[in-house]
Amino acid sequence: MKYIVSVNGEDHEVLLDGTHVTVGGELSSAHVTELEGTPIRMLTIGNTVHRVVARRTGPRGSYDLWIDGHRFAVEALDERSRAIRELSRKSQGALGPAPLIAPMPGLVVRVNVAVGDAVQAGQGLVVMEAMKMENELRAPAAGTVRQVHATPGTAVEKGTVLIELE
Repeated sequence: MKYIVSVNGEDHEVLLDGTHVTVGGELSSAHVTELEGTPIRMLTIGNTVHRVVARRTGPRGSYDLWIDGHRFAVEALDERSRAIRELSRKSQGALGPAPLIAPMPGLVVRVNVAVGDAVQAGQGLVVMEAMKMENELRAPAAGTVRQVHATPGTAVEKGTVLIELE
């Protein structure tokens, strides 16, 4: 089976056929052994053995790999899944700036912007108090404030839209 594997942002074509792996046109024998009761796997490629720990992250096919003590962010998808993901990304188009959403339940302390204000990515928009701590919520992207839903002194739930940007 053919996979496209992205390691720290760099794509590699990987072919697997049971006991062999081909990476970059180089064929090697390969074998994985699980160490029972642990998350550790021993990966043998040719005559070299590597200690690997894999943890799923994010969307399908995304992993953090620790190989011989070094961490790698990896996405491994078969050709078909990769093509579908690329097509769906292209069809989405630009969605514009994301709204500012309450990351936790809390009390709105201050609103630092008004409708029509231009904001930069990272600019502080709202200050919330949660668990006796003030948290400044920042703009996820540059844009213009379309609507302000947050009011100082109001309690909000996690996921509440506080500011809409355009």
